[in-house]
Amino acid sequence: MKKIFLTLAAAALSLCAFAQEDEAQKAAIAAAEELSAAAEEAEPAAKPRYWTDALGVSLGANWTNLNNWAAGGYNTTTLNANVDASANYAKEMMTWNNRLQLDYGFLSSEDKKGILQKNNDRIYLESKWAYKTASDSKFSYTASFDFRSQFTDTPAEYVLNGSKWESKGLKSGFISPAYTNIALGILWVPTNWFDINIAPLTGGYTLVSNPILRQTYGMPLCEGSTTEYKSALFQFGAQVKANLKFVINENLKFESQLVAFTDYLNEPYVRVNWDNAIDWQLSKLIKLSFKTWMIYDPLVVIIAEDGTTSPRGAQWKEFLSFNFTYNFNWKK
Repeated sequence: MKKIFLTLAAAALSLCAFAQEDEAQKAAIAAAEELSAAAEEAEPAAKPRYWTDALGVSLGANWTNLNNWAAGGYNTTTLNANVDASANYAKEMMTWNNRLQLDYGFLSSEDKKGILQKNNDRIYLESKWAYKTASDSKFSYTASFDFRSQFTDTPAEYVLNGSKWESKGLKSGFISPAYTNIALGILWVPTNWFDINIAPLTGGYTLVSNPILRQTYGMPLCEGSTTEYKSALFQFGAQVKANLKFVINENLKFESQLVAFTDYLNEPYVRVNWDNAIDWQLSKLIKLSFKTWMIYDPLVVIIAEDGTTSPRGAQWKEFLSFNFTYNFNWKK
């Protein structure tokens, strides 16, 4: 009987110990869950990202060397560089898009030893603020600014002086000319690949800092003078800017922009800029690009390579390049 009692007592003690251990485990699990929940609640919420920035850099070079080549030709070296940077802000119904495009290229040819001939030179800055007329609207009120110019001087021609080539005359230069515009209008975005901005209130300056080039780019005469020209021409009118962008796939895209401006203050006048670009990303670091630019400005006198002038008309430039390229993309 005593043995049975002892056995039952031992079993009861074991059950109590097991129950206490089970309760302790449950309490520990509950405490851990509470700590985990508190940690999750203490974690700050992720900040919204309003800015999207991108930077693309391209560098291309071509080299031609002829040795005893029956068909003839000249040894040439060509180098070109491009920077395409953007910083875009978007929050609720407001956007602010900024883009800077820089192009520069030159060539060295055996037939004109000792000089570098420029074949590409461009500065183009765009900044556009827009606010939607309604949350689901395709129309926005806009205010925009743009600036166009170039980096270095462009000679009118090259002449041979003895055994040395020298540049003669001048076609253009830095801020000679430069075009600035501030425009207020309405933006229509019917699709993600096309938009058009109509700005009936557009004011800007054509600037020519070099006195030699002021007559060429249509600057007005200074008051009381028949030979000196002003460095700036103010224009106020309307502007239409249309953008087209097709992304055929992740490696091939086409982009086009047409800008037309008419002046209210002067005689009937229309200035047109039409830019096109096809970019084919052949690999992560190699890109093939074809670009065209067209400018029509009736104020500009066209100077030929021999220094003679020709009637005002459309200006065309085409550029095909095979480049080493790298793109940086980040958000903040």
